[in-house]
Amino acid sequence: MPAPATSGVLIYAKTLPVMSAFYEQVLEARVLLADAEHRVLQTQDTQLILHAIPEAFGRSVVIDVPPVPRETQAIKPFFTVGTLAEAETIVERCGGRVWGPLWSGPGLRVRNVCDPEGNILHLRERV
Repeated sequence: MPAPATSGVLIYAKTLPVMSAFYEQVLEARVLLADAEHRVLQTQDTQLILHAIPEAFGRSVVIDVPPVPRETQAIKPFFTVGTLAEAETIVERCGGRVWGPLWSGPGLRVRNVCDPEGNILHLRERV
């Protein structure tokens, strides 16, 4: 296993296997560690830790299908993907949601998506 990452993102998950599959496929991440409470995923640029919400607390967490974006969340991580078109297809196939306009910036195009539990993230494509 590689040395601990110097930075990354930790996301709490009600449905750990579903969330792990989503991020593995959308970000082309490999699993470094998998146990009943965690999945540590590694991309070329980032380490992502998924941490299971304890069952007692998780009973009060409602996840809609399709997911409702949590537009009041205080943080929105971003990840670079090979192509937005391919990533958007994977997002929807894996239970996430794509919405809103496509933004262009210096050297990139950006799209909002949410994971199967409604966490919003930016996907970026270099142009």
